[in-house]
Amino acid sequence: MGEEQKKQLEQQLWNIANALRGKMDADEFRDYILGFIFYKYLSEKMEHYADEILAEDGMTYLELSSSPDRQEYLEAIQEESIEKLGYFLEPEELFSQVAKRSAGSTDNFILDDLTQILRNIERTTMGHESEDDFVYLFEDLDLTSSKLGKTEAQKNTLISKVLSHLDAINFELQNHDRDVLGDAYEYLIGQFAAGAGKKAGEFYTPQQVSKILAKIVTTGKTKLKSVYDPTCGSGSLLLRVTKEVEEVSSFYGQELNRTTYNLARMNMIMHDVHYRKFDIKQEDTLEHPQHMELRFEAIIANPPFSAKWSANPLFMSDDRFSQYGKLAPSSKADFAFVQHMIHHLDENGTMAIVLPHGVLFRGAAEGHIRKYLIEDKNYLDAVIGLPANIFYGTSIPTCILVFKKCREESDNILFIDASAHFEKAKNQNYMRVEDIEKIVMTFRDRIAEEKYSRLVTLDEIKENDYNLNIPRYVDTFEEEEPVDLDTVSSELKALEVDMRATDEMIAKFCGELAIATPF
Repeated sequence: MGEEQKKQLEQQLWNIANALRGKMDADEFRDYILGFIFYKYLSEKMEHYADEILAEDGMTYLELSSSPDRQEYLEAIQEESIEKLGYFLEPEELFSQVAKRSAGSTDNFILDDLTQILRNIERTTMGHESEDDFVYLFEDLDLTSSKLGKTEAQKNTLISKVLSHLDAINFELQNHDRDVLGDAYEYLIGQFAAGAGKKAGEFYTPQQVSKILAKIVTTGKTKLKSVYDPTCGSGSLLLRVTKEVEEVSSFYGQELNRTTYNLARMNMIMHDVHYRKFDIKQEDTLEHPQHMELRFEAIIANPPFSAKWSANPLFMSDDRFSQYGKLAPSSKADFAFVQHMIHHLDENGTMAIVLPHGVLFRGAAEGHIRKYLIEDKNYLDAVIGLPANIFYGTSIPTCILVFKKCREESDNILFIDASAHFEKAKNQNYMRVEDIEKIVMTFRDRIAEEKYSRLVTLDEIKENDYNLNIPRYVDTFEEEEPVDLDTVSSELKALEVDMRATDEMIAKFCGELAIATPF
């Protein structure tokens, strides 16, 4: 998305947010806005595709309304559209036409039409391959909610304003490098952190962290057979991987939160990922995994930090956990996510996961699992310390753990301490382009740099009882320059002489003016 378009998007989002503010919580109006952005995307995609089909007949999709052969054309276009796009919209159902009707007069009531249109989008997919990817996509856009207004007229006026603001934005939908939903999501979370805050931050990974993870798991590759995120949130991590390789054949993800699961599916479609190429499921990843038999070439995740899970003893017979002899504690599921991801990692694959620093040194079951992964399996490839306060809703320092089943350099583990490499922003810290590039280059070339990175032998890690706390291995301590007491003494004596001279000058000046001196 161009910088100018991004600023325009942010201004219009601010206008919409001001219209909705006070009527509902920040995370609720965020969902309305993103839902309507998606509807606009589907409409423009539909219109563009239909115009291509109709080009040889010298007409556009919007001109079909006045054509005597309208129905015949629509049936043919619907069949091709559902096969190609996965859904269908009639010309009168397009976002631009609904926005035009709502802007024409305050008496134009669009809520019923809009509700029916959103249902129709889902209905056109029924019985087709795309049904699972579109069903209930718009369930969070409750146009009957009293939060939109007390009366139907108030609701209608408010939604008309929202559509009008969005209609004014050029989303550059033909530009596949843009990330409209991601930009909108991040802007809304950033602006309304007090209201959305932690709740929103759980489901969105800041773009600078996404970039690091994506570059790590694609190192040395131009194509990927598959990429998987077991806690995919709004899908930003999965999509970020596409920017680092020429092609990703298949996307897989799982998300517990229903609203965010819908956002992930929207995000896939908005990024022109064909409905046959992605498989996003809604369920609890640890308790009810949906892709158990599959293995993936790249796995990335930013799971909820230290989340609770059942740690049911029955999981000791689960293939994901059984070989370790221990389960992650019920109060902290961090290592359960690691174990789950390693189960799904292909032999030639790479996985990168963001976790709180506690996973590096906590003992008991977590210490046992950590030791098994290093001593028995030798899967841990790198430990990367990130700056504090770079995630929405939490200021805790985090790290990235990188795992490979077939490691090129199996006698050491790379430690990187990037905790001091960032720029302070208003509400949180931000990693600059050069900070990201330094991490990625250090990882890819396995560079050892004083006070930043070090290749640590497995023997040294064993000596430290498999404690991975980064300061044990990367010394960032800056020694203060030694103080020369003789020099300081000389400077103080010189200062005293200067002060005496100054006092004498003031006393002389006061004497000339017949003023009593203060000393």
